Amino acid sequence: MRRPPSFPAPADAAARRAKPAVICYPVETLPEPDMAWLEQARASLTQVEEVIVPPRDAKSFTVPAAHFFRITSIEGPQVGDLNLWNANDLTERFFSGKTRALHGTHVSTGMRLWSNLPNLRPLATITRDTLDWYGFDADGGGVHDVIGTRCDPYTHRLLSGGDYHYCCHSNLSRAVSKASGLPVREAEMHVHDVLNVFMCTGFTRDTGQYFMKASPVRPGDFIEFFAEIDLLGALSACPGGDCGSEHSSDVAPCHPLKVEVFRPADAFVSAWKQPERPAYSRTHGMG
Repeated sequence: MRRPPSFPAPADAAARRAKPAVICYPVETLPEPDMAWLEQARASLTQVEEVIVPPRDAKSFTVPAAHFFRITSIEGPQVGDLNLWNANDLTERFFSGKTRALHGTHVSTGMRLWSNLPNLRPLATITRDTLDWYGFDADGGGVHDVIGTRCDPYTHRLLSGGDYHYCCHSNLSRAVSKASGLPVREAEMHVHDVLNVFMCTGFTRDTGQYFMKASPVRPGDFIEFFAEIDLLGALSACPGGDCGSEHSSDVAPCHPLKVEVFRPADAFVSAWKQPERPAYSRTHGMG
């Protein structure tokens, strides 16, 4: 919690606070996905894989470039923590901070999930979101956030004491370990800040604290992505269930999530060109 101020406000405090807000990253020149082409590709989809993620656990999945994947609520309100990597190079992974800077705190149809520096290219584009109607509620909450990290056993121990092995961080660590063959302690180093799928979150207006509230997701709701490169994904069905009360416990009702991978017609797969990395020289002014 923020402490009460120690210093009095200056005489021009109101004028200082009244300065206009400036968008950090104007996106008028940001390359836009070709949504019309993606819609044409969607019309020819064939399911090629299905993965059921058990409650309080995580599963990995692979998505070849130019394929689609969909995360669906199937039994009850449930949020998921999503990690994405370049399937051929785990050092390239989803960068929630830059995604947030470019698209805002919560993402939906037409927005992209970007990879970490020095790669900085789109990993996936959101093509469908059945919760796009939600927008922002009276509390300032929205769905599918890129502001939270993931529940983890370290913070749990710090705040509550004791060990809990089914936080999303641990779930994702196990999933990456199984997918990569790495020991879990090495695999853990590849787990990163997530897209909180279906989670309803925001910041309190008085204290600026990150909050969660019961997700509006219901069975049949889904969010769908187009894979811009070959992807390895891992999804944790959060131990908080719909995150309307608590997380990192065995108390909240939890449900499975379904991940489906779809292939469009061969013509779309063969026509796809994967996004290039930025042409920056990486000399950083030193040569």
